This record gives sequence, structure tokens and C-alpha cells, in this order.
Amino acid sequence: MKTYTLEREQVVNKPLWETFGFFSKPENLARVTPPEMGFKILSPLPIIMMAGVAIDYSIKILGFKVHWRSWIGSYDPPCGFVDEQLKGPYRYWHHRHQFEKTEGGTRIYDHVTYLLPFGFLGRLAHPLFVRRKLKYIFDYRSAVIKEIFAR
Repeated sequence: MKTYTLEREQVVNKPLWETFGFFSKPENLARVTPPEMGFKILSPLPIIMMAGVAIDYSIKILGFKVHWRSWIGSYDPPCGFVDEQLKGPYRYWHHRHQFEKTEGGTRIYDHVTYLLPFGFLGRLAHPLFVRRKLKYIFDYRSAVIKEIFAR
């Protein structure tokens, strides 16, 4: 079973609490997700973020609608939180969001650990599709965040 990781870092010119506030609102996920993925929150809004909260949403993968349930495993304002997949396309998904005050604003750091289903086929799909798609999603997210926080 192969474990994969993705790490991203970005600095925005906004205070720590404002930056954390944006990321702690699940409704903002739709703003930072590529539109062709059809991201939609299924849980009733508003969602009050805290440890133990489960959030249901749907996304499109290869044109198919997929139900994803995330669980907030830890919540430590304004320093970070962890979301973990309870149901979705990955065998395992653990996404740690960290925020820290830095010169010039706030440093945003993402660390994702994930496993793919389907054994050998999953390992084959990783370099052909999954890694590239995740890079695209996080590149898109970074560009949108840069634009939002430049205002």
C-alpha cells in the first residue's frame, strides 16, 4: 500500500485571524475549487466549524458525481485544523491546514496524506491522473486565494 503526500505553502497579505476565518468556512470551498468539479455542499448551512463536525458534499470526478464526507479531526483557531475523509474517492485522506503569522501577512501551509483504492490500478492511476489532478486543483486554489486576498 503506497502512501502519497502533497505539500503546499502560500503567503497572503492578510492578518492571521482573517485568513483563518476564510478557511474555516466550508462555504468558501466552492470558491477555491475548479468549477468543472461541480463542488456542492450537501450539509445544511451554516456549518459551525469545530472538532468532530462532519461535512457532506459532492464533486465530479471524470464526469461522475461522488459523495464525499469530511470529518474535522482537530480544530485549533487560528493555527489550523485537520479534515479527514470518512467517505469518498480515496482509501485514506488526511489534510492538515496550518496558518501562522509571518512578515507580510499569513503563511498558509497544507499537508495532505492520501492512499488510493484499487491496489495496483490505483498505483498506476496516480502518476497518470491523480497526482496531476491534485496539482491542478491546488494550483487553481492558490491562484484564487491570491486573487481573493489581494482585494
